[in-house]
Amino acid sequence: MNFTAQQIAGILDGEIEGNPEVEVSKLSKIEEGTEGSLTFLANPKYNSFIYSTKASITIVNKTFTPEKDISTTLIKVDDAYQSFSKLLEYYNHIKLNKQGIEQPSFIADSAKLGDNIYIGAFSYVSDNVILGDNVKIFPNAYIGDNVTIGDNSIVFSGAKVYSDCIIGENCVINSGAIIGADGFGFVPDEKGEYSKIPQIGNVVIEDYVDIGAATTIDRATLGSTIIRKGVKLDNQIQIAHNVEIGKNTVIAAQTGVAGSAKIGENCLIGGQVGIAGHITIGNNVRVQAQSGIGRHVKDNEVLQGSPSFTFGDWSKSYVHFKNLPKIVKSINDLEKKINGNN
Repeated sequence: MNFTAQQIAGILDGEIEGNPEVEVSKLSKIEEGTEGSLTFLANPKYNSFIYSTKASITIVNKTFTPEKDISTTLIKVDDAYQSFSKLLEYYNHIKLNKQGIEQPSFIADSAKLGDNIYIGAFSYVSDNVILGDNVKIFPNAYIGDNVTIGDNSIVFSGAKVYSDCIIGENCVINSGAIIGADGFGFVPDEKGEYSKIPQIGNVVIEDYVDIGAATTIDRATLGSTIIRKGVKLDNQIQIAHNVEIGKNTVIAAQTGVAGSAKIGENCLIGGQVGIAGHITIGNNVRVQAQSGIGRHVKDNEVLQGSPSFTFGDWSKSYVHFKNLPKIVKSINDLEKKINGNN
């Protein structure tokens, strides 16, 4: 789809310097701009590229004044970075604006579909499913019995939502994510053999939650595994049964959260973090990457290490970790001197 500089300036409330009729159909970095592409300049260290870029349109701050001739048409805005982000969101909305039911796909007679639905080919929508308005189910997705998905939510290709789970409004479930698989529940008998504990709960995902590709959220043994409003989960994260994650918490890739852990609001958790089961992590907690959390954590703590301890103590200790061979050598030298003097 092509857009003119005039149309883009209208979306961004910007001012045009150059040809208002020039058209673009793709986005690019400023140093990789080609004819027909749109780019932006927000960081002064990239200023030199605006004189050589082949991009047809460049979004810049209103304070920017060229020092020599340029070929690109400028759209001047208050904040180039924010405006480009707004344009990306607009572009993505148009790109994903699919409607209709593709064939072959299966939709149970008992399913209830809202307005402006999109269901891609080879998708499966089970009994008693409720899909809100503007929901998009991309090809090869599976929606189990009694699932509810709120308005404007998207389930991308290959994602699976098991029975009885509830997904709120404006959520994104990325490809390969699995919502509501059985929790890891087994009990050993006197022979050391394991029997499965039935997992009869569900998963509840509130509004404005993003679930990354290949992330798994297990259903509760009883009750619900709960992901609160505004949570953002990266790719390849494991959330176990009966976990609760507070609103606006962000978790990076390859983190694992064991069963019945409770994570507070507005937490930032780095990649490859391990969180033990049945512990409580407070609000506004920061956990550095590859840390292991095996205890209750109070509000506002910043942690690192495995097992983790406070970030300040970890940083001081790390200085000694690095110098440990020198410290050992110094101790050995001192022992030799002391022993030599005896």
